[in-house]
Amino acid sequence: MMMEWRRRMDAALLVLLLGHLAAALEVPLDLREELPQPPTITHQSPKDYIIDPRENIIIHCDAKGKPHPSFSWTRNGTHFDTEQDSNVSMRPHSGTLIVDISREKAEHYEGIYQCTARNKHGTAVSNNIVVRQSRSPLWSKEKIKPIVVQEGVSLVLPCQPPAGLPPPIIFWMDNNFQRLPQSRRVSQSLNGDLYFSNVLREDSRNDYICYARFPHTQTIQQKQPIVVKVLNLDAINDTMADFYNDTDLFSEAPVDDRRPTFLIPTGTSSSKTVLRGHTLEMECIAEGLPTPEIAWTKMSGDLPANRISFLHYNKTLRIVNVSESDAGDYRCTAKNQLGSVHHTIHVSVKAAPYWISGPPRNLVLAPGENGVLTCRASGTPKPSITWAMNGIPIENSPKDLSRKVEDDTVIFTDVQTGSSAVYQCNISNDYGYLLSNAFVNVLSEPPRVLTPANKVYQVIRNHHVLMDCSSFGSPIPKITWFKDSRSSTLDGDPYILHDNGTLEIHVAQARNSGKYTCVARNQLGIYENHVYLEVKEPTRILKQPEYKVVQRGRAVVFECKVKHDPSLIPTMTWLKDDGELPDDERLIVDSDSLAITDVTENDAGVYTCIMNTTLDHDSASAELTVVERPDPPTDLELTDQKKRSVQLTWTPGDEHNSPIQKFLIQYEDLLHHRGHWHNLTEVPGTKTTAHLKLSPYAHYIFRVLALNAVGLSQSSFPSRVYRTDPAAPDQNPTGVHGYGTEHNNLVISWKPLSGHQSNGPGLHYRVMWREKMAGSDWNTVTVANTSKFVVSGTPTFVPYELKVQAVNDYGDGPEPAVAHGFSGEDLPIAAPENVQAVVLNSTLAEVHWDPVPSHLIRGHLKGYKVYYWREHGHKHSPDHVEGILSFSGNHTHGMLPGLHPFTLYAFNVRVYNGKGDGPPSPPQQFNTPEGVPGQPTSFVVTDSSLDSLTLEWSPPHDRNGHITGYTLKYQPVNNSNELGPVEELALAANETSVTLPNLKYSTRYKFYLNAKTVTGAGPAISQEVDTIMDEGNTQTSHPVAWSPPRRPPHKARPVSPFGNLSSSVGEEGALISWEYWGPEKNIYVEYIVENSEGEEEWQKEFVNGSQNVMLKGLKGGLSYRVRLVAKGHHDQPLHCSKELVVKVPAVASRQVDIATQGWFIGLMCAIALLILILLIICFIQRNKGGKYPVKEKEDAHTDPEFQPMKDDDCTFGEYSDNEDHKPLKGSRTPSNGTVKRDDSDLSLADYGEGGDGQFNEDGSFIGQYSGKSASRDTAEGHESSEAPSPINAMNSLNSFV
Repeated sequence: MMMEWRRRMDAALLVLLLGHLAAALEVPLDLREELPQPPTITHQSPKDYIIDPRENIIIHCDAKGKPHPSFSWTRNGTHFDTEQDSNVSMRPHSGTLIVDISREKAEHYEGIYQCTARNKHGTAVSNNIVVRQSRSPLWSKEKIKPIVVQEGVSLVLPCQPPAGLPPPIIFWMDNNFQRLPQSRRVSQSLNGDLYFSNVLREDSRNDYICYARFPHTQTIQQKQPIVVKVLNLDAINDTMADFYNDTDLFSEAPVDDRRPTFLIPTGTSSSKTVLRGHTLEMECIAEGLPTPEIAWTKMSGDLPANRISFLHYNKTLRIVNVSESDAGDYRCTAKNQLGSVHHTIHVSVKAAPYWISGPPRNLVLAPGENGVLTCRASGTPKPSITWAMNGIPIENSPKDLSRKVEDDTVIFTDVQTGSSAVYQCNISNDYGYLLSNAFVNVLSEPPRVLTPANKVYQVIRNHHVLMDCSSFGSPIPKITWFKDSRSSTLDGDPYILHDNGTLEIHVAQARNSGKYTCVARNQLGIYENHVYLEVKEPTRILKQPEYKVVQRGRAVVFECKVKHDPSLIPTMTWLKDDGELPDDERLIVDSDSLAITDVTENDAGVYTCIMNTTLDHDSASAELTVVERPDPPTDLELTDQKKRSVQLTWTPGDEHNSPIQKFLIQYEDLLHHRGHWHNLTEVPGTKTTAHLKLSPYAHYIFRVLALNAVGLSQSSFPSRVYRTDPAAPDQNPTGVHGYGTEHNNLVISWKPLSGHQSNGPGLHYRVMWREKMAGSDWNTVTVANTSKFVVSGTPTFVPYELKVQAVNDYGDGPEPAVAHGFSGEDLPIAAPENVQAVVLNSTLAEVHWDPVPSHLIRGHLKGYKVYYWREHGHKHSPDHVEGILSFSGNHTHGMLPGLHPFTLYAFNVRVYNGKGDGPPSPPQQFNTPEGVPGQPTSFVVTDSSLDSLTLEWSPPHDRNGHITGYTLKYQPVNNSNELGPVEELALAANETSVTLPNLKYSTRYKFYLNAKTVTGAGPAISQEVDTIMDEGNTQTSHPVAWSPPRRPPHKARPVSPFGNLSSSVGEEGALISWEYWGPEKNIYVEYIVENSEGEEEWQKEFVNGSQNVMLKGLKGGLSYRVRLVAKGHHDQPLHCSKELVVKVPAVASRQVDIATQGWFIGLMCAIALLILILLIICFIQRNKGGKYPVKEKEDAHTDPEFQPMKDDDCTFGEYSDNEDHKPLKGSRTPSNGTVKRDDSDLSLADYGEGGDGQFNEDGSFIGQYSGKSASRDTAEGHESSEAPSPINAMNSLNSFV
């Protein structure tokens, strides 16, 4: 029994209520079936219950309690026996009444009903429910006479609907069920009447119909149509007799403009009462001509801006949710041009009773506890309060010493078991009442925690969290919380403990995660419950999508990179315009992006990425604007047509979300440039017209293009043709120039007018010129449509005034502007005078001269030229000019830079114009002073011993003066390239060598040598050398050639110690040979495939103590880069030789095995036979010529493996094998496959045409050249240089046969 009871306790859930609810707990009904509880009304019909007479009547009354309550009813204050009325039944387990009206009218059951729910612990009662039947009566039958009114008067059309329950909704319509238009002049009042401030002729109609809609029964009733005829005064007089008997006639007098008067309300003031919380509606409708305007003000304060609205064109003022502050005086003002009128409405606010702090709450008390029931309400006027217990006035209830009534409060002290009851609080005044039930339940129960055990709460960091500890017990349990080790209660920052046991953390952090224990205890026991809190990292969008503007047809990508708690499962959702994405394969959703390909205009909108987890979400939006070139303009039209202008208008095309910036107007001249469009003008994108200035004598068609940020639109369709009449030229040619091509002519040139500029047919030019001097006359000539005219026989370089005028068949152009020019130039006839030079330093001189008079220049002065040269003791000729310096403009001096020190120079000066140079001035001379010398030409070490060195040098090439001596400086260099102390020697000018004794053994020295003149010392040349003893013998450094100036000594690198690097390729590999004179002993060869990738490393072969090495294993058909490297000790820098490229010949391809083919075997046999015959014939011929001592020659030849060889050897055609690659002794095989002969080389090719040589059986050379070979070299050198082949062998055979 206890286990079942505990199971139900653990499964129970209560609604969490925050605030002070310690005395407001209800007994959970599913906690224990045997726990008692007085009745509580849970559902009842409204106090004013209007029923539909067509349906059964249902009066609701439901209640709960333990045991379940029983129900009874009263009707009109007396007991209503439902069992005695066969039309009335009560729902099972409920007090709800169901009245069947099929056999009795509904109005028979109208009345005031009250429900009572009781069990053994108390009695609860419902409100008084007033049941009334809804009514929608018909309009009474009546004949409405037509209304004839004079135009301008006011009019009211009454509606007067029948009284209904609830009141109907009124509206005016015509016969077609269309609402009649309303305005400031015509409007409907709150009571449904239709008001006209003044009538107009168009108000005449015969179907003004008032409709009443009864909302409860959803029925509409219609009034008889009203006929209204609005006539002016003359029309009324003509028709008065016709309407006199059966027509209402208003306002027979003429109607003039009038000031406003109120139609409703009447008088200057009125009053209105409204209940608190209801809606207040006040209206003012005025008549007048012109139509008045209505304005509202509150005289005793401001209008409530957030609760106010103006309806019916300001004629109605509505205030919702009225409060006491809305009481006061309101003024409406009607105003037109003739005056104004006011009306004051005094508003009083009354209040039906309303709760101040809510209805009284149920009390659950333990024996001996105290409690209070409070029924606090207000109203206007002040309401009265009465108490009842179990439905009986409390003054008539049994006396209870633990209970005390004080106005709106019932106080309980030291309650005892059996004191449970339901108390009713009734608060009422003239405008309504409040009835509330509240029970007092006296129980004794140990505490129970109703929150599920081990519940896990998850919250996002920095958010607040509420952890429940819903409990039940009597007395009410006290709740305490602990975390993890339960070292102390959780009360205080950051924890907030609410009265209902809920623990709140306002800003949750990761450290708040863990296990929490809530403990409920009272006098009857203690109960614990455990919950867990997990604080998660928030979901955040790190990179939000950005606003995009994309051209139609292109692609766009919205990025949405998100960070979230790894323990939460995220879900990315994309929305477009707050709706789902279209189902389109062009939209590609990735984990952190949305891509749209081939964008269309329908893709424009706002895209939102939403990252959801089970706890939170984050979102970001960006807009996509799809742009495109604008559509071409349409509807081109020509207006305002004049001789020289026309106005063009057009309709812009769609701009495709990119505003049009401007319109470009182009034209085509069908008369002069058919097929060519020209830009005419531009107008801003906001304009759609352009005033175009035109030229005469043209056939125009126009088109318009629109430009936006994307680009130009297609052109519009052309306009119609617009032709302009011919006229005289408007302009003359531009760019008029005068110049001479010869010394006695004047060329007048200009830019001719285009056909479009000609303005008419027969275009030609009138050319005019005269000398620019007083009294000269204009010369005139008429030329055809050309661009220049040549005047001959002019004096040399004379200024002229020029004019060119355009003329056509319709007249002359405007008076042309005067241009200026010169006739042709000739060479200057005079040289500058007073020429002299001033030497500034050893490399710079300044030359001065007097200018040449302008009339002797005979042309435009271009400048002056200085010709200068060094004198070497011979007569100057033009071939010896070293430099020409030009000085543009009218200069009288110039600088000559870059001269050689200690040198005699000569120079002259010439003036030059556009034609050329004038005569030279008489030559002048000057000497440059001495300067510092250049580097010594060479600097080498000739002898090196254990402790001394001999240095030799050559004087500088550029001495720049008299050498006065040399300065030699030297210092030791240790293994880490650090420099030691400097020693210095001064040497005589005639010395070219010096021996330095007493040097340190096995030490590297660095030497610096420079020359001196009286001006100073020149740059130094440096050299490094070692004094090294190797096995008792001094290894002498090889002489080193002069090198360019080196870097400063502390950064200088030593000269490469390698020389004479060569290679030869043989059958066994590539033989690399070199010479080496450096001190390092760790020598190795490095090689790598040429053009290899960066990952490949150099291969190494150590060759210490040797001068050559055979590189084996190289791949055929590849080229290798080879270098020598010397490595010293203590991390000294490496010494590398220059790289050598070695090419290994490719092995003949054997992709197809033809060795077994019959034709191939036969061919090889034939070739072998031919070669054998050839060798025999050669042997016979050699024997005929005599024997020669060849043994010595063979002995003199060294082993070919140790001879320098070229990259490739000679092969025997495509049929050669590996044996054929071996070179003959004493021969060298070049890389191009040919055999070249020199004095010591012997080659098979020398014998290809039948020489005197002989061969042994193995084919080795046994003869030498005969005397004929020299002559044969010239005649047959080309053929003898070819590689041996079967074809050559056949030719040799034919020559001997």
